[in-house]
Amino acid sequence: HVQLVESGGGSVQAGGSLRLSCAASGYRFASYCMGWFREAPGKEREGVAAIDSDGDTKFADSVKGRFTISKDNADNTLYLQMNSLASEDTAMYYCAYASLTIAPRSQLVSHWYTYWGQGTQVTVS
Repeated sequence: HVQLVESGGGSVQAGGSLRLSCAASGYRFASYCMGWFREAPGKEREGVAAIDSDGDTKFADSVKGRFTISKDNADNTLYLQMNSLASEDTAMYYCAYASLTIAPRSQLVSHWYTYWGQGTQVTVS
């Protein structure tokens, strides 16, 4: 069965960096789209970044230029490099896998993703 396990969250000062990892198993990792989403208290889950099977990426406007998404197909791992972190980046971060092709305009929409990890907390102070 599909399993996604996030790690790498923690507490960091504003301006700092963190790298989140998502170890995937149970499916052909290189297929379809994977994404990172976040959910802050009292707010809806929002798409942060996505990467498709061709390696094309998409980012939310709020993180462009600061976050990078990448994947290692050999290691079945998805990454989110987060730089210049700010307090508004504080949230629970989730990785997700969409077991279908998603149009680029929809790759940051959580509705299209089937499988989710348990989340990793990022706190920026």
